[in-house]
Amino acid sequence: MNIKYKLASVVSKTLCKVCRAVRFGGTSFPGKAASIIYPNALKEAAKNYKIIMVTGTNGKTTTTHIIGQILEENGIKYITNKSGANLTAGIASTFLNSIKLLGESPVRTALIEVDEAAFNKICDFVEPDILIVTNFFRDQLDRYGELYSTLNNVRLGVQKLKNTKLILNADDSMCASLGRGSDKKLVYFGIGPNAYKNAEKPAYSDAMYCIYCKNKYIYSNYIYGHLGGFRCTNCGYMRPPSSITCSNIDELNSSDSLIQISIESSEGNKIKKELYKTKIGLPGLYNIYNSLAALSCGVVLGLPVKNSLKCLGSLKSGFGRMEEIDAGNKKIWIILVKNPSGFNQAIDLLTKAEKQSQIALIINDKVADGTDISWLWDVNFGKLQRASEETGNIFVSGIRAEDMALRLKYDDFNTAKISIIKDYDKMICEGLDNSLEDSSFYILASYTAMLDIRKHLKDMFGLKEFWE
Repeated sequence: MNIKYKLASVVSKTLCKVCRAVRFGGTSFPGKAASIIYPNALKEAAKNYKIIMVTGTNGKTTTTHIIGQILEENGIKYITNKSGANLTAGIASTFLNSIKLLGESPVRTALIEVDEAAFNKICDFVEPDILIVTNFFRDQLDRYGELYSTLNNVRLGVQKLKNTKLILNADDSMCASLGRGSDKKLVYFGIGPNAYKNAEKPAYSDAMYCIYCKNKYIYSNYIYGHLGGFRCTNCGYMRPPSSITCSNIDELNSSDSLIQISIESSEGNKIKKELYKTKIGLPGLYNIYNSLAALSCGVVLGLPVKNSLKCLGSLKSGFGRMEEIDAGNKKIWIILVKNPSGFNQAIDLLTKAEKQSQIALIINDKVADGTDISWLWDVNFGKLQRASEETGNIFVSGIRAEDMALRLKYDDFNTAKISIIKDYDKMICEGLDNSLEDSSFYILASYTAMLDIRKHLKDMFGLKEFWE
């Protein structure tokens, strides 16, 4: 074994143990130190794994979480960056801390979430066996730049991969373009044209124009944002057929959904289609997409569909992503919001919630959140305002609490219901005190705000650490 690599591995393991001992995560720092000692530490540590990789704007953590449950259901042991440390250093820590000092690992499968901005760089060190791309939405302009820059960054990474199987969102014109003309094995997932009856034409779209000829798309059906049955009448680029498809949404409520799924496979010259009904134990259209992506991974791995469907029906959310916390006879939900599309979907969920739900909106503008919060003005708070008379109080907090309150005022919210409370403990207590029995307190927070509020909830309710 390369002596520098061995030293890098020892240093990474030691730093991780020290960090955990003092309750400091230790998710990225060990990998960063190891890479300074030996720049190819990640490449060396990852070379003997079967790697499943997930990237995209929204849904990475939840999709990774669901795939993890499917692997467990099938008795497959794996390593993963469960904490969500999805940049190069965090991924290096995940691999280095999973191997023994002599370089062996007790498992052979790695399930890795990768930040879309770091994906191209990661592909210099790691080639996944399977790559799932969830979607592309406008996100943190100060960090990612213009949306097509993010897409092109991922495209460059994909072009480096030789034997990777791609799982792509057919309803996303940008995501689907990664498969156009590709010689890789492709699997598309999506929601069928007749599956969702209540879709509204979006007020704005992140991808109105054809990625190839700039002609405006027409849509046979909408799901949300720019997702749906897109087609360019000029050059002919259109939604590709999906082999894992939600053919009908039977029920969509604030806690789960009931759907029908069609899975197509080839047998010789014939196409075999199997239909299934399943429950998805998480709410929202976006979790239908996350579930379809995870199910597609199971199909590509050749795992029994019944096992994957069993996991979908018993889903529990991961850290900070629709995380459900029992608070006596009430529930707290933590929902990460980081861009207009995700926030709009969260609002859609709140409009389906029970009456008199308490709501908290917590917005920070730290680097990890994006320092430009102008995206809040692209969120359809009007939809929440129309339902606000049936909801309870709205608490606003975080570094940009006043900006959040102002944004609500501009959408004609009843200001008597809006409370600015910077003290998280006080806000949690008031939210719960004002919640009716058997009702919910919804906390929608940007990334660092989610981490901050969860620390308080961890102390109050004995939650696990984010890396556990």
